[in-house]
Amino acid sequence: MRILGISSMFHDAAVCVVEDGEIQFAAHAERYSRSKNDAFINKDLIGEALAHGVPDVIVFHEKSWAKRLRNRLAGNKHSLSEPTAQQWIEDFYPELRGIKQVQYWHHETHAAAGVLTSGWDQCAVLVIDAIGEFDTTTIWDWKGGKLKKKWSKRYPTSLGLFYSAITHHVGLKPMEDEYILMGMAAYGKPLYTDLLDKCYFKSPLKVDCKVNLQRGIPIDEFGSLRAKAVELEEPDEWGHYAIDYDIAASAQQLIERKIHLLGELAKRKTGHDKLVFQGGVALNCVANSNLHQTFDKTWIMPNPGDAGSALGAAVLHYYNTMGQICQWRGPYLGTNIPGKYPVKTALRALIKGEIFGIANGRAEYGPRALGNRSLCADPRGNEIKDRMNVIKRRQKFRPFAPMILEEHVNDYFEMPGGLTYAPYMQYVARCKHPDQFPAIVHADGTSRVQTVNATDHPELHDLLTQWYEYSGCPMIVNTSLNIKGQPIVNNAREAIEFTHHYNIPVYTHDPRN
Repeated sequence: MRILGISSMFHDAAVCVVEDGEIQFAAHAERYSRSKNDAFINKDLIGEALAHGVPDVIVFHEKSWAKRLRNRLAGNKHSLSEPTAQQWIEDFYPELRGIKQVQYWHHETHAAAGVLTSGWDQCAVLVIDAIGEFDTTTIWDWKGGKLKKKWSKRYPTSLGLFYSAITHHVGLKPMEDEYILMGMAAYGKPLYTDLLDKCYFKSPLKVDCKVNLQRGIPIDEFGSLRAKAVELEEPDEWGHYAIDYDIAASAQQLIERKIHLLGELAKRKTGHDKLVFQGGVALNCVANSNLHQTFDKTWIMPNPGDAGSALGAAVLHYYNTMGQICQWRGPYLGTNIPGKYPVKTALRALIKGEIFGIANGRAEYGPRALGNRSLCADPRGNEIKDRMNVIKRRQKFRPFAPMILEEHVNDYFEMPGGLTYAPYMQYVARCKHPDQFPAIVHADGTSRVQTVNATDHPELHDLLTQWYEYSGCPMIVNTSLNIKGQPIVNNAREAIEFTHHYNIPVYTHDPRN
């Protein structure tokens, strides 16, 4: 059986191909259209998916009729005139017409993407995002081969919409720049946590509260407070005011508290000591780290947002139809750039102190580069962070992440919950030697760590091992191979173009000899 999973029509569209229990392909639409967070599938993406064969069934990540009903009840008349994902297929993809179509619930495909890649027989599942059809937060019990919803919270209560609203409030782009808001938080003080809770949730730090987002940004004492501050301040070079950093810190503290409460609720509802965390809010790596206070183990698949639900829909349908779980082999599922991984070339660049890109093998499925579409450098030295931020045209306050040999991670970082395996850059850890590695340490002294072992990525492990033997440093800087506001480099042509446009060498392979 060949299944085409599709997530689209809201933001960050993606597809996934599953055949006979194997995940053959999964990729984001933006990497093909070159439009950041593209909500719509496109010809090039579908073309690469169909290279694996015509599907027997197309599976969608949400129920379009329920989504339309919610929009109608909310008075969103404009959305009712927009095509559904199914209509999009019928109108623009004749090669897919006539193929059986199946729809699952939005949070169900989020949950499935997590549990069916976790390898666990039983666990609690927490899904938090902006909004599905109606649900915004759900708790599930995975046990005995069955996924059962135990608790839910519906629109307009939404932690995801809250965080996006604050993102917009401080001058960033909602549904795209939330990770920047998380980074800004380290530079502010959480002075307005209780005020934000009162203005947005109408109750003090409770889970079961109503979020006041029907009009976007609330016109109340919080909004007035920022307006008055802006009148008296001058913005920084990035257009942010001093109060914006305090607002970011307050929003981050508030969401961390509520996720912690929801984690405790999930444990009470299910009785499990393991947690799968899914939904776009699961990309908040600071909040993720705190979940280890409640659970012995946590699993967040590397693409927990809506794009990952293309895979969730596909593997869920395969499981429901065949009674078998697809084998999860890691996130390297996208477009392939062939050739020998550039270990020797990258090592020479590190020794010379260069900043360089690696574009080799299959692209990562998820928002974070994990070694196959990465911009890299030596993490030591005071100038690397500023140089890389200039290249990427990012705010100077933003740090980069370390890729580190798994066997050395506890020598350099205080990992949450005693983790040694953290291959997807989903948790933060306090750096034990921040003065030695300024490029990968944030203002709060933490780093978003990616561990590397010889099983998951042998070539990258080989590069790090040789670099460690040469330098005594078991890590290198890793950030995505893109410029701010642009999708990550996808294919070899784009890698060459990146070199030409930005004068940064991108290595796609090692020479044969």
